[in-house]
Amino acid sequence: MTAVDEAFAHLPGGVPVEEAVADLRLACIARAIDEREMTLQNQNKVFFEISGAGHEALGVGLARALRPGYDWFFPYYRDLALVLGLGVTPEEVLLQAVGSAADPSSAGRQMPSHWGSVTRNIVTASSPTGSQVPPASGCAEASQYLAHHPGLPGCSSHPDEITYVSLGEGACSEGEVWESLSLASTLHLPLLVVVADNGWAISVPAREQAPASIDHMVSGFKGLRVFDLDGCDYFEVRRVAEECIGWMREGNGPALIHAKVIRPLSHSSQDTQSKYRSPEDLADERQRDPIVLLSGALLAAGALTAEGLAELQAEAVALVAEAAKRALDGPRPDPLTVTDHVFSPRDFGESVPLTDGEPITMVDAINRTLHDLFEGDERIRVLGEDVADAPPELIDRVEGKGGVFGTTKGLQRRFGSDRCYNTPIAEAGIIGRSIGQAIRGLKPCAEIQFFDYVWPAMQQLKSEAATTRWRSNGTFKVPMVVRIPIGGYLTGGSIWHSQCGEAIFAHVPGLRIAMPSRAADAAGLLRAAFRCDDPVLFLEHKHLFRQPYARDPYPGPDYVLPFGTGAVRREGNDLTIVTWGATVQKSLEAADRLAEVGGSVEVIDLRTIIPYDREIIAASVSRTGRLLVVHEDTLTAGFGAEIAAWAADELFESLVAPIRRVAALDTPVPYEPGLEYVVLPQVDDIASAAAALLSF
Repeated sequence: MTAVDEAFAHLPGGVPVEEAVADLRLACIARAIDEREMTLQNQNKVFFEISGAGHEALGVGLARALRPGYDWFFPYYRDLALVLGLGVTPEEVLLQAVGSAADPSSAGRQMPSHWGSVTRNIVTASSPTGSQVPPASGCAEASQYLAHHPGLPGCSSHPDEITYVSLGEGACSEGEVWESLSLASTLHLPLLVVVADNGWAISVPAREQAPASIDHMVSGFKGLRVFDLDGCDYFEVRRVAEECIGWMREGNGPALIHAKVIRPLSHSSQDTQSKYRSPEDLADERQRDPIVLLSGALLAAGALTAEGLAELQAEAVALVAEAAKRALDGPRPDPLTVTDHVFSPRDFGESVPLTDGEPITMVDAINRTLHDLFEGDERIRVLGEDVADAPPELIDRVEGKGGVFGTTKGLQRRFGSDRCYNTPIAEAGIIGRSIGQAIRGLKPCAEIQFFDYVWPAMQQLKSEAATTRWRSNGTFKVPMVVRIPIGGYLTGGSIWHSQCGEAIFAHVPGLRIAMPSRAADAAGLLRAAFRCDDPVLFLEHKHLFRQPYARDPYPGPDYVLPFGTGAVRREGNDLTIVTWGATVQKSLEAADRLAEVGGSVEVIDLRTIIPYDREIIAASVSRTGRLLVVHEDTLTAGFGAEIAAWAADELFESLVAPIRRVAALDTPVPYEPGLEYVVLPQVDDIASAAAALLSF
């Protein structure tokens, strides 16, 4: 028996010697990268460092069973060894650490250990703990859909692919993680959730995080297979990875691996764990160092000699040192490029003229537009609470719901339950899973039932959807539409069904925002939203859904209204009112009232908030010399303040009077009709403010 054969016979699980040695080499490279980054940070050449030390055996062992460019990956910041195992090079890792323009994952925009690789399907990472899990569930959901809809443009899939997502045990406290685990189990998704449990959430021990370990807490999740293992034991990781991932590739659904690992180095360069961990605790961890354990096993089996191990470790250090030198010599980012990729290039296609015909309501225009869009593009799916018509087994026996306001009625009946479907009451999950589908090339249309309930999804909208294109330097994108009924003037809607708040989202770079006031505009803007490669908030004012004055003839299946194009709803010479949403009609009524006493008021409907049409405002104010901004959102920090500030900067020489605003009081919308009337801007308020400006 040769030495290699003898070693092979003694490696646990029959792991080939060459694979174990190669993985030890990768683990040593990962550790050397950590150490090199810490040295470079002390030299002010790296500006932040977060270590993957103690997680090496878990990463390289799992990578052996996974397929880069085939499976999909949402790794977290301690997955250095995993991404090396998937083919990311030490130089690529260090290019990110030094903030080089040559960093292929972000071109210097992301901090270290925020992986991203298009060719390997490693999705650009974010920092909020656990927020990667909902998009990962959406990615796995896309796998199921694409398996039944092959050949869709811009989409690719494999029949036995899986989606990998990892997180620490501390992130398991996040509600979004539980929403995703519930979804994966309910829908039987090919989602592998790896929890790397090193016992500490920065300085908080695991016992203070949860009543039990994650493998125990999910034990009642039907359909979720759970594995508990020693993540420091390379051979146990190999065994479990082969069993778990092989089982998943057979189509058996989701799995969770709870891997107990160590954290021999502090949480990050901003942390000193000796301040809260005892010397004995840290000494015990060093005995479980996965590199020491794997080295010892290979030495004991005769697969490596002491000299060979020393040579391997020295080669790893030298390789990383050379990679660091090349990274430091790489180009620096051009400051002029920092605003690139906040948004995609505008490409809404060619518009066509409006058509004549029988006027329809805004709600019907939205519904018909969705039907037209569904007809032409199988990538479009609608998901949300109550958006479907009925359970599939009842759909032929009942009328069907199709959303609280009927905007999605008939979509499920006509196009099937995999294209229009209900979701749990989990707003973060709705948006997160839509993000994952969009990353896969689909065009999801998520509905949040009321604007007042969008806040649980804020993390997904702001930290995930809005930043994906920018943080990946344009290599990943999230083409999704989020439709949200918004606004008051309902009588009885109260604080929970009547709020506006578009200004909050206007402050988030990367989100486009539309808020139409008429049926034809709703149709044209919705079609533009689906042609856009950015996440779009499509705000549908509930008060306008069935108002006669908001009706228009349906403009047909080819009508597109580009974002950033306002409309003059009423011409005038003495005062410009800029407004949007439900206050457009109220501004028109106020303008009519002032016309009776000789006031000539021009009313501009912005139609979109991000971007908004500066040119149409400038052209109007240059003639009228006066500007009044009217909106339903609260006065303080409402979007009207942005328009007023811009106009004061850019149009000052045209103004003959101060800029004024009319908006809601800085208080929630109340239930009782008389109180609601006082809070929201009314025709009298607009007319009074306009009259004051006209007389200035």
